[in-house]
Amino acid sequence: MKAVMQVHAHILITGYEPDVSLLSKLVSIYAQRGNMKEAHLLFDTVEKPNVFLWNVMIREHAKKGCCVEVFQLYCQMRQQPNIQPDKFTFPLVIKACATLLMLQEGMEIHGRIIRAGFETDVFVGNSLLSLYTKCGNTELARQLFDKLSERRDVVSWNTMIVGYSQNKQPSEALKLFHQMLSLENVEPDQVTLVSALQACARLGDLQQGMWIHEWIRRRDRGFEEDIFVGNALVAMYSQCRSVEAARHLFDKMPKKNIVSWNSMITGYAQNGRAEEALRLFGQMQMAGMKPDLVTMACVLPACALLASLYQGMWMHGFVIKSGLESDIVVRTALIDMYTKCRGFAEFAHRLFDKIPERNVISCSAMIAGYVQIGKANESLVLFNQMQLADMKPDAVTIVNVLPACAHLSALQPGKCLHGYIIRSGYESDMFVGNSLIDMYAKCGSIVLANLMFDKMIKRDLISWNSMIAGFAMHGQGKDALSYFCRMQQSNIKPNHITFVCILSACSHAGMVEEGLLYFVLMNQKYHIKPKMEHYACMVDLLGRAGRLSEAEECILNMPIEPCASVWGSLLSACRIHGNVELGERVAEHLFDLEPVNTGSYVLLSNIYAAAGRWDDVAKVRTKMRDRGLKKTPGCSLVEVNNEVHTFLVEDKSHPQSEEIYATLETLYRKMKAAGYVPDMNFVLQEVGDEVKENILYTHSEKLAIAFGLMKISPGVPIRITKNLRVCGDCHTATKFISKIVGREIIVRDANRFHHFNGGLCSCRDYW
Repeated sequence: MKAVMQVHAHILITGYEPDVSLLSKLVSIYAQRGNMKEAHLLFDTVEKPNVFLWNVMIREHAKKGCCVEVFQLYCQMRQQPNIQPDKFTFPLVIKACATLLMLQEGMEIHGRIIRAGFETDVFVGNSLLSLYTKCGNTELARQLFDKLSERRDVVSWNTMIVGYSQNKQPSEALKLFHQMLSLENVEPDQVTLVSALQACARLGDLQQGMWIHEWIRRRDRGFEEDIFVGNALVAMYSQCRSVEAARHLFDKMPKKNIVSWNSMITGYAQNGRAEEALRLFGQMQMAGMKPDLVTMACVLPACALLASLYQGMWMHGFVIKSGLESDIVVRTALIDMYTKCRGFAEFAHRLFDKIPERNVISCSAMIAGYVQIGKANESLVLFNQMQLADMKPDAVTIVNVLPACAHLSALQPGKCLHGYIIRSGYESDMFVGNSLIDMYAKCGSIVLANLMFDKMIKRDLISWNSMIAGFAMHGQGKDALSYFCRMQQSNIKPNHITFVCILSACSHAGMVEEGLLYFVLMNQKYHIKPKMEHYACMVDLLGRAGRLSEAEECILNMPIEPCASVWGSLLSACRIHGNVELGERVAEHLFDLEPVNTGSYVLLSNIYAAAGRWDDVAKVRTKMRDRGLKKTPGCSLVEVNNEVHTFLVEDKSHPQSEEIYATLETLYRKMKAAGYVPDMNFVLQEVGDEVKENILYTHSEKLAIAFGLMKISPGVPIRITKNLRVCGDCHTATKFISKIVGREIIVRDANRFHHFNGGLCSCRDYW
């Protein structure tokens, strides 16, 4: 370097005018050594630099990744008289435009390239292909690719295949890959194969991926031993849910790098095999491979899957020791992990608050966390804060926040979110569409859910399952079965979740024989082995219909040990039908399985109370007190002007309490005049009839309905959410109210939706 500077000094002192080749060499040496300032000083001494010297300056800046400076030099070059960029200039400048995503400027340069006659030059053409694919315009890229025709080389093909794959067009990438294989003058290389395998992974197309793997074996050109191809194969098999094949390949790899380990750990985590992911993480360290940011972002979700606080906190300690905690991706993974470990959401909140510059990913994780721990309001508040901070929520954020509206049955915020989705162009996203179906169904509008379903251009199994589940929770069993038939006509194969939805629909609609038939067909025709949730549905189906002995027999004949949810379905049926003897037997099973579950004690207490066995009621309540258990209080929510109001039984805490009770008193008089008689059987306390009537009068759903009538405009349905099963008296009262006031009242209880209108309920009194 010293000698170069001496030559430069000699030129300056003597005024010697060296030839272009010497100047170019000096400029290049300065630039290569990082002395861009000296390179510019030397370049500026030249009165009329030629194209070659301009290209040297542009090339050296391009090598340093100084894309802005490359474009600025090109603009200066264009201003020089009698200087025209050549086929060596254009690829460098186009590459800079691609890196900066300057599509418009790149297209203008493309116009100059056409006029200069360089468009069909393969190097110039390849740089343009890269520009258009990186800027997301695969259509223009393909037009240019087709123009290159016979001049295309392996780089041209790779650029186009990678472009399709990265722009969410994996099917087009694979079509082009197979077209490339049919040619004799061009051979795929490692880049081609990696891109094709990534396309298979994105499609989840195992058959296509296996075909490419077999092609690699047959060619015997060392591709299978190539670490990049090997990593792509491991990732493809993992993402196509063939984890055993991925692990077999991983174990056979002669050399492994950090990407190899990360791919396999991710494969285990994504396929729900969290323990194996954590085990491999340990093996990775024993092999002397140091985990990086990507590793931690892969392994923390495995702790979240296990909901293992011990493992998660150990990993958190490892992250701190490794100095990785400040990385926003790792911190986001920690937030997700803590929200999934029950009782430790506060840890997640603290981590989130410490993030100096939040991004969409971290906010999305916290929104999902709030929903998972039942803090739906907080998730909606954070979503609004994102927008106020000019942070654009993406499709993942929206999929995470829509369940918050569903949890609160907050239809109006859900509609506002849908408006945002349309304006942002996310409505065509299948995952967003599925979430909208679920949200509308859970907010009580099965009509809007159905409209969203009909609008979807592309539907998957989740779309159909969401719609069938929606019909089930609204008691529309026939519609659920109709959509199940349509689903099969669309060549969508049902899974175990589909049959949970079908059996639930039959149960809520009282379609017992149909439910029994589908339970048999599930195994015999569709080869789906019944799981615990299917048996729970069957017990619920038979129990609601009063076929309690058959329901008990179903449990006793189960090939697997029944869990609490199965016995709980039968205990609920005993409560509905007043079967004390069976209820006692079932309760004993539940007390053994879940000794601290309040619900089982409350149900048994209610069975005794309905039978007038007050001494037994007292015994159950004493047992609850001795175990430190408290009954979950019934509460009802009503949404008014985008705000959710909560009411408890005999609640007088609302600011407009006096007006609410006055409205309820007026309603009560009209209901009695219309023939309403309070059903004292639903007061499960040993008190006088006057006290019983007063307790019924102030049930939380009645207070919520009264407030809704006060505040919600006529003609707009009143939507109530109840955390427990709606009691028989409130059900009867709501039918009377709907007829008296001429309003539709939609009540979502712990089990299903009830649509009250004109004195009738959609459940036809079967719930």
